[in-house]
Amino acid sequence: MLLALDVGNTNVTVGVFRGEELQAAWRLATRHEQTADELGLLLRQLIRERGFDPGAVTGVVVSSVVPPLNRAIEEGIAKYFDQKPFFVGPGVRTGVPVKTENPREVGADRVVNAAAGFALFGGPLIVVDFGTAITLDVVSSKGEYLGGAIAPGIGIACEALFARAARLPRVDLVPPPTAIGRNTVHSIQAGVIFGFAGLVDALVSRMWEELGGKTLVVATGGLAGLIASESRTIDRVEPYLTLVGLRIIYERNR
Repeated sequence: MLLALDVGNTNVTVGVFRGEELQAAWRLATRHEQTADELGLLLRQLIRERGFDPGAVTGVVVSSVVPPLNRAIEEGIAKYFDQKPFFVGPGVRTGVPVKTENPREVGADRVVNAAAGFALFGGPLIVVDFGTAITLDVVSSKGEYLGGAIAPGIGIACEALFARAARLPRVDLVPPPTAIGRNTVHSIQAGVIFGFAGLVDALVSRMWEELGGKTLVVATGGLAGLIASESRTIDRVEPYLTLVGLRIIYERNR
């Protein structure tokens, strides 16, 4: 079995693969102070609760944008799985030529998403990842990473709104009945849900203009389904696209 970890600033997404099939997946809160023992024991417990043997893990692949956690991950995986984790980063064979001005500054998760999107759907395409930030990444018809856009994520935008506006209540992130909110809760929901759907649609439309035509648009991340339901440009939702990309890149480097 292959254990895949996508370590983001807000969540750690974990998946277990047998061959090409994703057997189980979890989204955990990112804790910067987490120790190697806490991480290793938690992963073993999660795997056991799904009926799998942690001892059957023969490889571990990691994409991380949280450098302070990397040492704990390496030590925890070594201690509790007897494996050396394979970190995706500069120098790794991703199969994705990065055509930006400074390829080393592109986050590993964005390259992983590009690799997965192109492997699954071909190109050109745009991958929208709803994480701590909302990233839109453009992949050419040749599988090249061309660049993209970064916007504030839904979670941090909401936190800023509630922290700075004391009279506004926290609300459930569900679509309101109308864009014209008739109460405060529906007004906030309209601004967040429809607003972020509009943000994605506007960026995608501008990218299509620059590319000279429409492309497939694939969304991933924890809130992808919520926003995709209100978007006019998102074609598909693949919640665990990054995990699939990690598996693909791991196999390319074996």
